[in-house]
Amino acid sequence: MQLVWRRIQESLEKHRRAALVSIIKVEGSAPREVGARMVVQKDAGFFGTIGGGRLEYETLAVAEAALSEETPAASVRVWPLGPNLGQCCGGSVTTLIETFDAGDLDRVRELAAAEEAGPFVTLSRMTEQGRIARDIRDGEVGGKDMAEGSKQRFVERFGEARKTVLLFGAGHVGRAVVLALSQLPFSVRWIDSRADQFPGHVPANVTIVRTDAPEREIDAAPRGAFALIMTHSHPLDYSIAAAALRRVDLGFVGLIGSATKRARFASQAQKLGISEPQIARLVCPIGLPDIRGKEPSIIAAAVAAQLLIERERATSERS
Repeated sequence: MQLVWRRIQESLEKHRRAALVSIIKVEGSAPREVGARMVVQKDAGFFGTIGGGRLEYETLAVAEAALSEETPAASVRVWPLGPNLGQCCGGSVTTLIETFDAGDLDRVRELAAAEEAGPFVTLSRMTEQGRIARDIRDGEVGGKDMAEGSKQRFVERFGEARKTVLLFGAGHVGRAVVLALSQLPFSVRWIDSRADQFPGHVPANVTIVRTDAPEREIDAAPRGAFALIMTHSHPLDYSIAAAALRRVDLGFVGLIGSATKRARFASQAQKLGISEPQIARLVCPIGLPDIRGKEPSIIAAAVAAQLLIERERATSERS
């Protein structure tokens, strides 16, 4: 779940109450990891998931019951994932279930603002009043658990590091790609020279860039950014791709088109002095090769899956 505290803020502003279910410890096999969360609204549904199945059903029931209590509180519970719960994972999950009311809005807004700015860490503890106090830390906090006297402290991580995607081209496939990436951990800069090609509304993770000099976006891109090139012009595609391949620190350079288009680009790139190793980094055609559909939505799904694989690879290489 991407923006936990923003969801809680919206729930408090609209419904005056909200609950947060967090996985704070996992032992053995479990459907989700530490940090998986759900925001629960009384009689108004929930957002996010901690893995589905009986575990999620039972925790939702506990959270909804807690929302009926007059005073906000927090509780910790261990759930063995065995036959008694009807799940065969075999491990155990510890959940933190806490409720909030309108009196928490100011603090929730602070946490929501921190979350909007990017990933952050809190050092959290259960207070004598049965609430969770969270101290936002600028840097990483060592260790998974820490004890301070009789008060147990634990580390929580919120927010999500989004990979920058430079998407060149606002045509049919570009629009489909924007929709496919809208709920994924990417921050999209959608670039085209034609202002009238952009829709009136775009997903929250998308920034529209109208420019006649798209190569400058390549120059300004952060290290490790992904580039997807699908403009209305082959010469423009080639120009942007050449600029992207000169940036040896970009994480992915993809060009829409066929193997023939790639061969033509490679021939031109060699004349421009781009080396064979640089040209070899170009992905064209784009998308997972086993997905062969040509409809924009299918191409977009294949490209989104490809970018997720590349993001996972980059993350594992850093760790």
